[in-house]
Amino acid sequence: MQAAITGATGFIGSHLTDALLAQGWKVRILKHRRPSHRKEVESLEGRIDLIDDLIPFCEGADLIFHLASAMGSAQIKARDFQRINLDGTRGLLEAARITRVPRVVHVSSAGVLGAVPEGVIADETFAPKPVTLYDKTKYLAEKLAVEASSYLNIVVVRPGWVYGPRDRRTFKLIRAIKKKRFLMVGPGQGRQSPVWVSDLVQGLLLAAARGKVGAIYNLAAGEILTIKEMVTVIAAALGARLWPGSLPVWLAKISAFFLDQLGRLSRREMPLNSSRLSFFLHSKPLSISRAKEELGFAPQVLFRSGIPKAIRWYQEQGWL
Repeated sequence: MQAAITGATGFIGSHLTDALLAQGWKVRILKHRRPSHRKEVESLEGRIDLIDDLIPFCEGADLIFHLASAMGSAQIKARDFQRINLDGTRGLLEAARITRVPRVVHVSSAGVLGAVPEGVIADETFAPKPVTLYDKTKYLAEKLAVEASSYLNIVVVRPGWVYGPRDRRTFKLIRAIKKKRFLMVGPGQGRQSPVWVSDLVQGLLLAAARGKVGAIYNLAAGEILTIKEMVTVIAAALGARLWPGSLPVWLAKISAFFLDQLGRLSRREMPLNSSRLSFFLHSKPLSISRAKEELGFAPQVLFRSGIPKAIRWYQEQGWL
């Protein structure tokens, strides 16, 4: 069986590649810049927004996982969020239709929800209200994927906060805490739904095998943690101490606005920007009841046990 993956050289995509190869799948990737970490894959050069590159990528595939996306760095231009997240998804769906791909899994994001109100746990019926440009383009792409269920055998998944080996996003948070460069924004009561990367990959495979056409599934570990709880777990695993106090939200918003501009001008990632601020302020608590009931999704790793495993990997690789 032939699987094709966009975004295969990223954090999640690399783990998905490993899992598919372990199950005996042939894997084809769409390579834009970085090569795959696995020599066994078939690598096609191409851009996610060019239909002429996407048709040969889709040709003959039994299953496609669409993970490619531009994520929230202030260095990414607005037109690139549109080109990659939205136009890329539109092109892939069209290429899958033309080549008659039997099954497509579209990987969205919990970010499409925006900021979930206090006291609410979002299931798949929660009305999305995306906030950042990344969130908005991912939501529009998700809508295209759901609408494509009229002509494609497609399922949509929304991962929570994914972490584990090879993850650079959570690594930056871990490194900041270790080096005492982390300062809480506000009271730290924003809520997130972490998920260990191997658990997420199992959820993706279950969605491919059992997901209902056109359905959306939240994939997380089933635990909801505040930012304060998450950073406390990380600090304890590192044996580090957190700075007391916090940065007022109003000051953080003003700082992020100006640092966004500076980041674009200098082409450097700033220590605080709008994307990082979203982590503190925009809660994404997810219900995974549908995934449990319809897919048999059963995550195994909770944050308190997963973070020490991630830290050990970073240390073994010389990242920390």
